[in-house]
Amino acid sequence: MGRGGQQPRAESQPHHVDAVKATVGRREPPARGDTLEDIDTTSLSKWGMLYGIAGAETMARQELLAALRPHETGILDKYAPAPAPLAPLPFKMKDIISAIPKHCFKRCLWTSCMHLASDIVTALAIFALAQLIEHPALPVWVPYVLYPVYWFVQGAVLTGVWVIAHECGHQAFSESELINNYVGTVLHSFLLVPYSSWRITHANHHGNTGSCENDEVFAPSVRSDFGEAVESSPLYATFEIVRMLTVGWLPGYLVFNASGPAKYRGKNASHFSPSSVLFTDEERPLIAQSVAAWFVMVAVIAGWVYTYGIGAVVKHYWMPLMWVNCNLVLITYLQHTDCYLAHFREGEWDWLRGAMCTVDRSYGTWLDHTFHRIADTHVMHHLVSRLPFYHAEEATEAVKPILGDYYLYDSTPIVHALWRANKACKYVDEDKSIVFYKSH
Repeated sequence: MGRGGQQPRAESQPHHVDAVKATVGRREPPARGDTLEDIDTTSLSKWGMLYGIAGAETMARQELLAALRPHETGILDKYAPAPAPLAPLPFKMKDIISAIPKHCFKRCLWTSCMHLASDIVTALAIFALAQLIEHPALPVWVPYVLYPVYWFVQGAVLTGVWVIAHECGHQAFSESELINNYVGTVLHSFLLVPYSSWRITHANHHGNTGSCENDEVFAPSVRSDFGEAVESSPLYATFEIVRMLTVGWLPGYLVFNASGPAKYRGKNASHFSPSSVLFTDEERPLIAQSVAAWFVMVAVIAGWVYTYGIGAVVKHYWMPLMWVNCNLVLITYLQHTDCYLAHFREGEWDWLRGAMCTVDRSYGTWLDHTFHRIADTHVMHHLVSRLPFYHAEEATEAVKPILGDYYLYDSTPIVHALWRANKACKYVDEDKSIVFYKSH
């Protein structure tokens, strides 16, 4: 994929779209139980084939139990969907494009601006209401209740603003690259994101999704990355989740490239450095420009602190921003990390196969709407990243018959899914071309 965010017209294997259409909605996971030992041997064999275990169809029961033990979290979880088929994709990109109604590709500046204006007006209204939280007529305990509510709600609305800047990065906001990049720079700078730095690495993520070697974010670890044991206690899992959701984005990913691929380890991989290995020589002036815009916003925040005090800035700006960062990491993590999502190495990976290595999830009606469908239409977003979010639901429904069993949707409650992913997704095998996460 090029650095401008355009996906190639990937070719795949034989075209059997009619057969795929006939199987839509029929995929059911093999039998589950309370433990692996509760599952019959035939079903264990089916699970083994779904997880790409060589020879699973002829293995003895004890061999199957041993081979499936690292995958048992996903096998036993009643919410988890079964993995998508590992057979070569029976459709091509042109089949997907042909299935999407033509108007869905239309990028309308007016429509995008109306969504952005709605977000800004909503955020300002919520901010205005928050000024009443410490009104002297209210009981003294009210701020302790209403400020957390304000942080969450305002953080959700500002996550929507973040997603519109994300649309700009994919050139989906309008047909004008200049307008897209100007609006994206303003919005992302307000949310303390260096726009062009993120835009470039995010385009590389879209160009390498599902690749063990080259995906830009949440690249899977391998067993040798750990010490003698893989820590899995509930206390440590809680620590990992809290750390990821609080500092995983900033400074974690943006400064230190946390969760990035192994090829960047030991190198300057900061989104704030024009000389970073993440960027080409032609891109370095854009990085400097974005970092300069970021520091302008830092100066604005410093002015707020000087004028209104650090307490007011923390309560009204910083805490909602922390929720934005939390939402961003949570959504991204769960889009690409779970026990049933395959990853591929060179020889098995291609762009379209990688683009299918994601999943749609719902965060509830209000959040799905507020997040501009970034989570519940994410498969479509990876297939056609320039398609505007306000057409993504319609486009998703249009391509489901083409994608068939290769389309993944997960109805797992979000907190449960987060805990499951942390528990089940520790590392992948180092010596296989098609891999799934293992827990131990």
